[in-house]
Amino acid sequence: MKKSITLLFAILICIPTLIFAQDAKSRIAFEKLQHNFGTFKEELGVQSVAFNFKNDGTVPLILNNVQASCGCTTPEWTREPVAPGAKGVIKVSYDPRNRPGVFNKTIRVSSNAENADVVLTILGEVTPRARTVEEDFPNEIGPLRAKTSHIAFSSIKEKTVRKDSTEIVNNSDQPVQLSFKTPPPHLSVVVKPTKLAPKQKGYLVVTFDANQIQAIGFVMHRIYLNLDGPDDYKNSIAVSATLEEDFSKLSAEELKNAPVISYDMESFDFGDIKPGTKNEHIFNMKNSGKMNLIIRDVRSSCGCTAVSPPKNIVGAGETVPLKVVFDSTGKSGRQNKTITIITNDPKNPTTIVRISSNILAQ
Repeated sequence: MKKSITLLFAILICIPTLIFAQDAKSRIAFEKLQHNFGTFKEELGVQSVAFNFKNDGTVPLILNNVQASCGCTTPEWTREPVAPGAKGVIKVSYDPRNRPGVFNKTIRVSSNAENADVVLTILGEVTPRARTVEEDFPNEIGPLRAKTSHIAFSSIKEKTVRKDSTEIVNNSDQPVQLSFKTPPPHLSVVVKPTKLAPKQKGYLVVTFDANQIQAIGFVMHRIYLNLDGPDDYKNSIAVSATLEEDFSKLSAEELKNAPVISYDMESFDFGDIKPGTKNEHIFNMKNSGKMNLIIRDVRSSCGCTAVSPPKNIVGAGETVPLKVVFDSTGKSGRQNKTITIITNDPKNPTTIVRISSNILAQ
């Protein structure tokens, strides 16, 4: 009987302790959950704010993770456990560089607290800084600067005419008179105005006349500028286009019997490969149509990738191997290359197959 009373007494003493242990928790209490930076200039750079908090719980508070919603927002926080009644801080920094306008970012705070997930918010508006001429016109052409030094027309149907332009500025302190060396027959160029005063802006307009060129596939040319009379091969812009056949006049019967290109696969991954090695893969190209498939052009996105179709005419129902050789010399890390094939398939005149690899470190 005495032992039973002693045991009961011990249990009664432990019960409050067990109840307290079950209720013992940390609790994170912030002074504020949001901060408005207001309106500030981009050139002022990184803006920071401190979110102070207190552990209102009865056990140490541990911040497991503090994650911002954007790479432009960087959090720093108290890493050591925060004792009950003690304080900590989360410093949040926002980088406005190249991010003009209104922003609203969140920071998720995860901890062992009773309120385990808390979201902080920063907001404001960035007034854009004045951009430099070099930023708006990154390409240098003698005393001129251009927004682009390569006018790419992408796909152009045969016997069509397309125009495109690039904006230029005279970045010198002297006027510049512009003219051009004789361009190829299918290209014509004008500059407006022909004479640019110091700091004056203008446009260089290029016209591509596909009636004047007998080609299918990718073509590239350079247009050379004469500045104040003398010419210099360095003062030029590139013009490129992918010329495609115009199938709009084919009859329903011709379309029905047209060649149809397909591949056994459209991408291949070599996986991990060593540097300085040549790696081969064969894509099987099939003509599922009723007429000959004519390969007009084959080109790769990199000189490191060689492509060799066995022939340029694939008969109806025929399959031919398209061998691709990737040379990993001078390359490192993840690689992704494309091979573009131009054919007379009216539904898919331009098709692309891809190779990829991961080049191991030496």
